[in-house]
Amino acid sequence: MPKHLILCDCLGSQAIDRDAVAKATGLSCPRVHTALCTREIDRAAAAITAGEALIACTQEAARFAELAADLDCPEPGFVDLRDRAGWSEDRDTGPKMAALVAEALVPAAPVKSLDVVSEGLCLILGRPDVALAAAERLAGTLAVTVLLDAEADLPVSRTFEVVRGRLRGATGTLGAFTLRIDALRQMEPGGRGAFGFGAPRDGAETRCDVILDLSGGPALFPAPHKRDGYLRADPGDPAAVAAAVFEAAEHVGTFEKPLHLAFEESLCAHSRAGQTGCTRCLDICPTGAIRPDGDHVAIDPMVCAGCGACSALCPSGAITYDAPPVAHLLTRLRVLAETFRDAGGAAPRLLVHDAPHGAEMIALAARFGRGLPADVIPFEVAALAGFGHAEMLAALALGFVAVDILPAPRTERDPIAAEIALASAMGGAARLRLLDVTDPDALSDGLYAHRPDPLGHAPVLPLGNRRQVARLAARSLLSEADAPIPLPVGAPYGAVLVDTEACTLCLSCASLCPSGALLDNPDTPQLRFREDACLQCGLCATVCPEDAITLLPRFDPTDAALGQTVLHEEEPFACIECGKPFGVRSTVEKIMEKLAGKHAMFTETGSGRLIQMCNDCRIRAQVHGASNPFAAAERPRVRTTDDYLSKRRDH
Repeated sequence: MPKHLILCDCLGSQAIDRDAVAKATGLSCPRVHTALCTREIDRAAAAITAGEALIACTQEAARFAELAADLDCPEPGFVDLRDRAGWSEDRDTGPKMAALVAEALVPAAPVKSLDVVSEGLCLILGRPDVALAAAERLAGTLAVTVLLDAEADLPVSRTFEVVRGRLRGATGTLGAFTLRIDALRQMEPGGRGAFGFGAPRDGAETRCDVILDLSGGPALFPAPHKRDGYLRADPGDPAAVAAAVFEAAEHVGTFEKPLHLAFEESLCAHSRAGQTGCTRCLDICPTGAIRPDGDHVAIDPMVCAGCGACSALCPSGAITYDAPPVAHLLTRLRVLAETFRDAGGAAPRLLVHDAPHGAEMIALAARFGRGLPADVIPFEVAALAGFGHAEMLAALALGFVAVDILPAPRTERDPIAAEIALASAMGGAARLRLLDVTDPDALSDGLYAHRPDPLGHAPVLPLGNRRQVARLAARSLLSEADAPIPLPVGAPYGAVLVDTEACTLCLSCASLCPSGALLDNPDTPQLRFREDACLQCGLCATVCPEDAITLLPRFDPTDAALGQTVLHEEEPFACIECGKPFGVRSTVEKIMEKLAGKHAMFTETGSGRLIQMCNDCRIRAQVHGASNPFAAAERPRVRTTDDYLSKRRDH
């Protein structure tokens, strides 16, 4: 853990309140340097040699890391204060700097990963002129095969393979692609003159590590830019083709694949008893890494690109983002908010962004424009779509007065917009924005022009899983609400409405409810409901044979949502033999009306009484009745030794 903060005002271009930063973070700040990376490099060397240093400069991090290696010392930590705080139109940036330093001191969360091995088996698709030229350039680095779908003059060189065929489909990812090819014709390298091809065959299957698609046609995979090992370029753009070829050559060796998600099957509300319920993750996954797998879903970690949208939308918490975990993200938010206030700041705002796009936008805005306002704290995350309504509400509950999300050009906007709408309805109205700008000056102008009023509640610390965090945060933001708040369609919070005229209390809904929101009562015919547990997965409405259930998206911030309410109850029917309650009176009476004396099984005198008996009495009545269905033929007499011997004497 660093103990010394090494500050530099970058040739006097920024004002740094050394005492305020030191007091708020508890770090030793000996002085403010002016040219730490050039004229004062010896002081940087001394700080690195002393150890436990945190250098407030990321622009020259590579230089300082190289210096540490030359000194045979551990690499120091780094934090960017200049671009994110120092270069600003506002002057009082001390609280913000202190918050950024304190966040840099939060220990990094460990990231789980798998090793992916690529041996350089590369398949190139495309027009002969483009694909063969690319193969010539890659043949010295990769084991190349070109798949052609048209006649072409084949090279006489055997530095790479050429086949003909029609690609029918592809699956997999870097190091593990599987391709299915019809009309496959392999080249016959023997003979004089041009090479020829063998006879075609369908259903061929092959594997490769890298696919270079220069066909210009539709992509082989959804969200192709997120598929590791699949490189695409417009064959009509020589620069793009050259870039793709260069990138393909780098795909050899062992790579680390982060495991972005953690999954708990038992919490998944996808389906029960063959009936489909929640499909939020299936609908939103851009890469197709999630598929149905019985009562739950299955996630292919090798295909998952880590966008985080599924974890933000999962109503039960079965899918959680794990690179890093949500708890680590909430810790960073808490440290930022608390340190900003402790350093004398008030009403901070949060700017959520990714890397590198968001970081570059902030750096350009600072270097050439107005920079960020002093009350706007940048917050870098690994997956913007994973910063869902729970995290937005948590930020507001911790004391941030606004949350702006800065998307990158390829960021999926729809899931973020949906989460903003949900969080706005749950107490974040007018404080949440998708700041969709691509110009650094527009970024600064949008932030300086929007200064929300302070929140009317004391900061709270949301704890628990994402669902609990969202509920606690929303309750603090809606402290004055005394009735449920309507939510957008598809929200994971809400009530279940039951048509009591249609409901027969069969309790199919309660038996299949994955979260225990719907409950029965073993002592009386009753359907009970606990609203805070309802995921709005829709399984209850799907399985209801009477279509008596509808869902009502809403959020109840009161304690009523934590208790159980009775949705429907009826008088039980008492057994006519023993008097024990069983079933529902209205249902038994309806069955009597439809079957007694009319159905073939109940036409005999008194047989209709069986419908009015509990299970035990019904069995006893049938066993002792004249038409006992359990009766069997008379048992044969036991054969004895005397019987056997007498039979022998007779013969």
